[in-house]
Formats: sequence, structure tokens, C-alpha cells
Amino acid sequence: MLNREIAARLKRDGAGLVAAVVQQHDSGEVLMVGWMDDEALRRTLTSGRVTFWSRSRSEYWRKGDTSGHAQYVKSVAVDCDGDALLVRVDQVGAACHTGARTCFDAGGPLPVVVGHRPTTDVPSNPEGAS
Repeated sequence: MLNREIAARLKRDGAGLVAAVVQQHDSGEVLMVGWMDDEALRRTLTSGRVTFWSRSRSEYWRKGDTSGHAQYVKSVAVDCDGDALLVRVDQVGAACHTGARTCFDAGGPLPVVVGHRPTTDVPSNPEGAS
């Protein structure tokens, strides 16, 4: 079972899952997003390899067991709201099932209006800012 204190910090969706953002530990590159329930997180925290819950297959899968493109855990953090995890890994090979290095390379960019920071000084953390 997942440690009770860790489990209490998580806010799960209706299916009992938490989003897990996977990032290359040394470059900061965002590789993919997967889903974890308590058992997948427990396996990830205790095995040194990343385990997800597959929503499409309704089963656990450990990244790299069939492809060889394994993810070796370097750290796991929970966000301030408890509804997302940041899993920092050492990625071997492609992270995406398409063979691309990242799922975001495979998905591609969307058209967007680029924002620009104001030129006036803005307090770094104004009171009441979220």
C-alpha cells in the first residue's frame, strides 16, 4: 500500500488517478504525461522505474518493459494542490509510443498568440496572487 501520509496529500480524479508529468532530470525537457493511481505511484516510489495506469487497457504498465525505452526515477514531487505529480527521470530512448523523443514533439505545436512580459516592474509575489 501507498504510504498513508503521501496518499492523503493526493487529489484524484473520478477514476482515482493523478496526472504524472514526466521530465528528463538533467535537461528539464518535458517528455510525456501519464496517469497514476496509488498502486502505480507506490511502485514508482519503491522500484526505481516508472509505472503508470493505462486508461485504455485498464492495467499497470512499466515504461520500457516492451519497448526498451525505460524511465529510471530520479525524483518524484507532488504539486501544491496535490492533483499532479512531477516525475524526474533518466529516459532511455524515446518517451513517446510513436518513437519520438517526447510526446510533445510527436503532437506538435499549436498556433498561439505569444504573450510578452510587461515592461513595468511588477512585484514578484503580489499579495493575494495565485
